[in-house]
Amino acid sequence: MKKHFILPICALLLLAGCDFLQKEPLTSITPNNFFTSADDAESSLTAVYDALQGTGGYGQDLYVAGEMPSDNVTSINGDVNAVQNIAWTPNTSQVNNIFRQMYVGVNRANIVLKYVPNVPMDTTRRSQILGEARFVRALCYFNLVRAYGGVPLRLQPTESSQPTETNLPRASADDVYNAVVSDLQRAAIQMPAANPNRAGRNAASALLARVQLTRRNWAAAQAAAQTVIARNVPLNATFKSLFPAENKGAESLFEIQYAGTADGGSILPDLLLPLPFATYSFSKFSIPSAELIAFADTVNDRRWAYNGNINSNGTFVGRDHVSYLDATKNRASGANANDRGPFVFKWSSIGGNFNSADNSYVLRMAEVFLAYAEAANELNGPTQDALDKLNRVRTRAGLTALTTASPQAASKQALRNEIDRQRRLELAFEGERWWDLVRYARHTLADGSASHTVTALDIISRRRAGGARDANFLLFPIPQAEINTNPQIQQNPGY
Repeated sequence: MKKHFILPICALLLLAGCDFLQKEPLTSITPNNFFTSADDAESSLTAVYDALQGTGGYGQDLYVAGEMPSDNVTSINGDVNAVQNIAWTPNTSQVNNIFRQMYVGVNRANIVLKYVPNVPMDTTRRSQILGEARFVRALCYFNLVRAYGGVPLRLQPTESSQPTETNLPRASADDVYNAVVSDLQRAAIQMPAANPNRAGRNAASALLARVQLTRRNWAAAQAAAQTVIARNVPLNATFKSLFPAENKGAESLFEIQYAGTADGGSILPDLLLPLPFATYSFSKFSIPSAELIAFADTVNDRRWAYNGNINSNGTFVGRDHVSYLDATKNRASGANANDRGPFVFKWSSIGGNFNSADNSYVLRMAEVFLAYAEAANELNGPTQDALDKLNRVRTRAGLTALTTASPQAASKQALRNEIDRQRRLELAFEGERWWDLVRYARHTLADGSASHTVTALDIISRRRAGGARDANFLLFPIPQAEINTNPQIQQNPGY
């Protein structure tokens, strides 16, 4: 069952005079008269989760930023043109929206962490609420630091519009990452083991594994992944059963919840799907690239193989390939060129008016197995232990299990290539491909012996005029609006 978020979110916002809201602090609601009961604490936490749903977050732009610059997708929609072509500037909408929305989440989490400790309530649940707030704060800061590099590190709520409080200098990337790790380590202790429709301690450890992979802290990444694996968290029996996301089994460690109502629906299916699933016809975001479809085994790999026809009211729409819909011969009423071709099919519920009930994955158990395999290989090369974790993902997809005698395990480099391949095929369109390509580029820059089949620098050289492998574009620019209002912050190189 979905959790319907009905709460006084505005009350929480009014406790902080946030400069990004361009409103002065109001005194009718204060910490003393709002944070007085367990219900207030729960409402404040729901507001923290709600921040992740925004357009600048998992409601749209984090998925755009995580896929559109990559080799997974393409589009002719002008709204994503700058991101697709790696031509973003300090004024690009996604660059601004993500920065702003992640700080909305940070500030709401900071309010909870400051005021909920004094709320008279069950002490166990209070500790859990604090752990969940730390998890969301860590997730927001992780999204910020890997996209922008070092950013202002706000660990207390912004409760004044005074420049001395709102204008902070950039912390180093290492300092931000250290804060993320600290929050996740504490969250993994405080959060509940089972937390339906929200994040539990397994989500904290899974995110920590992703963070440590990004930092190339292989032993720490392996340990964080092992923490979740040791709890015997299963994969869903079939890949198909995962989609559309709807809290479908233990494999889902954390997903963004949508009620499918006018003020609580997801817009992603409308941005990705053709008629008749979309509200109307237009050039879609994240069209699966011909290169990706050729890269996948669309015959034997159950994540990409033909799975039957999709019809609507008796009319043929397309061929279901699980991860994508081949609607090349879409015959739906009103369908035109915008509605024919391949389309992402991991979101598929008809919402109507951009209000789908489809959830969106942030963390799945399959990624944890892949993270363990990658870290183990980087530490020790091909071992049966690493292959056992990789095989959990491969065999569910209908692929043969690998052994140390398999060609894919002939060397550390061979297994690295196979793990990269499986990450791409398993997690396609879920918002991680570009960030994987960025960390592959940084891996090779840090260790010339560690090559990857494709990295973000390869894509940058293809997309940008002149063909330069410009490492400045491994980061987004700091939004111009932030530069204009905060004299203590400096722009990233190259912008």
